[in-house]
Amino acid sequence: MLALARPVTVGHVLTQADVRTVAVSAAPGVALIPAEQAGSVVGRPMAMSLGAGALLTPDAVGAAVLPAAGRAVVAVGVKPGQFPPEIATGTPVTVVVTAASATGASTGSAQGDGPGTSWTATVVGVAAAGTDQTTVVSLDLDTAGASQLAQVPAGQLALVMQPAGGGR
Repeated sequence: MLALARPVTVGHVLTQADVRTVAVSAAPGVALIPAEQAGSVVGRPMAMSLGAGALLTPDAVGAAVLPAAGRAVVAVGVKPGQFPPEIATGTPVTVVVTAASATGASTGSAQGDGPGTSWTATVVGVAAAGTDQTTVVSLDLDTAGASQLAQVPAGQLALVMQPAGGGR
């Protein structure tokens, strides 16, 4: 079967160097891409972001599926010390409000926006720090959470890395 040799992000066009052959046994009905079909995926874009070692499925290759129904992608700006530097595409995180809003205004969410408010998300992209040392991290989470998170002022968040495979 085909697996990824390295992490890839949504939209990345697969090359031969991105895929490798692995021996696995799968239950009937599990859709995997056999190694002999590598030519059918090389040159095609990824429909989702996946980490190294992930088995390729027909749904993983093709048109992007982000955000899925009921989900949204929101970008947050974080500075060194507000996120583990190991964060990469596919990392599950908890986004935590670390400080109260300077204005004291509420977002109007049921969850509130004070310190300790949190959301569970998955990293879908990381843009390197610019001259102001801000790294932009794109996060996939439920639509309501994304709207609430977008209202938290910059600099008042921290990203907490969670164990892989921990569902959304």
